[in-house]
Amino acid sequence: MKKKSISRQIAEFAVGLQYKHLPKKVVNEVKRFLYDSIGCAYGAYHTKDVNIIRDIYKQMGGKEEATVIGFGDNIPAVNAALVNSLMIRSLDFNDIYWKEDPAHPSDLIPAALSIGELVDASMTEVITAIVLAYEFEQRLCEFAVPGLRERKWHHATITQFVSPIVAGKLLKLNVNEMVNAIGISGCHSHTIGCPTAGKLSMMKNTVDPMAVQAGVFAALMAKKGYTGTEEIFEGKEGLMDVYGPEWEKEKLLGGPGRNFKILECSMKAFPTEALSHTHLTATLKVVIRNNISYDRIKEVKITTIARAYDILFDPHKYRPQSRETADHSLPYCIAAALVDHKITTQSFSDEKLKDSRIWEVIDKIKGEVSDEFEKMFPAKQPSRVVIKTKDGKEYSEYLEYSKGDPRQPMTLEELETKFNSLSSGLLTPQRQLRIKESIFDCEKIGVRKFMEDLAVNS
Repeated sequence: MKKKSISRQIAEFAVGLQYKHLPKKVVNEVKRFLYDSIGCAYGAYHTKDVNIIRDIYKQMGGKEEATVIGFGDNIPAVNAALVNSLMIRSLDFNDIYWKEDPAHPSDLIPAALSIGELVDASMTEVITAIVLAYEFEQRLCEFAVPGLRERKWHHATITQFVSPIVAGKLLKLNVNEMVNAIGISGCHSHTIGCPTAGKLSMMKNTVDPMAVQAGVFAALMAKKGYTGTEEIFEGKEGLMDVYGPEWEKEKLLGGPGRNFKILECSMKAFPTEALSHTHLTATLKVVIRNNISYDRIKEVKITTIARAYDILFDPHKYRPQSRETADHSLPYCIAAALVDHKITTQSFSDEKLKDSRIWEVIDKIKGEVSDEFEKMFPAKQPSRVVIKTKDGKEYSEYLEYSKGDPRQPMTLEELETKFNSLSSGLLTPQRQLRIKESIFDCEKIGVRKFMEDLAVNS
């Protein structure tokens, strides 16, 4: 008997999963990530990248199938998936999972929302599809050893295999159709790593939403009978053949749903690249506890892992000229923390990028790689921060993970503070509370009503 393909094994689990199979803690965690993600979308309401894409689709027009978060526009579901995913992703403030590869599973939530609206699904169906998004995005992160990023590819390359599963679940694809959808999407959208290397552009936050959109379209194609490559993972010139050499199939296929992966995903306390968070947490602990002003500082040394140094300390990161580069620059983020004793979305505004105090201190920040720390990753994301002041004193902090990690989860009150901060310019306190209540009670309504209630002017 021929062994089932990897995509068929994934499809069988995805098609068979039902809302009634989900433990209460998993459903609650979906709501927490939904709350966090929608807050991030509101925070991106005025960003240039989001509004460029929104304007393009408004000019295109098309059938009114799905809603753009906050704006309330009704546009084709495939297009809404891209705009909403970009809104969640734009500030780099949404969730993070990093095991071998990094990924932001919440980028996939709009695949469920847009197709959910198209088919008039219930929110219980949407919740089930979101669980699949986290389950397989996170499993694919651990599939490649070392990660795809170590092979110079972007995690959107992973997302292209998961987005058709999420959309296909709402379209009620059967197993064969789901296999086709995975195969269709997996034939393209392979994304090179340059969007997150060196001097960054708007594409840093856009490539993964594009892979989400591609998967939604692939699922729609499969629903109509379009066929795709079945052995897209293990076949000749498939993912494993092209990207080689090492793959952990057990981490991808070993008992999905036994311990749902969403419970292992992290949230972000800062709107910055994920590997900066432990360093920022440690730095803020030092400067706040000891009341150290930026002008007293002689030197800051950050001890980190090799991949963090490679991403966050390259020469472009010492003179960032855009928000996209600044939030992936550890020297800039640390400098902003030293100056303001906090990191918020405003830390990356055009005004803040011109703050002379940041440029006064940024060259005092140095990074170094630790082999010891490297052995601890990814189970831990260690950081050692040492701050020397001009009067000869030295202050230090060592941490192994940051706020938002499942070992130190954000409380509901902290999530509410984050949501309210991101949406304060758009929603009244009463609307903020009403949307929070709607999210945490969403299983009682349909997705169309849910999305309608998110409009800023509703």
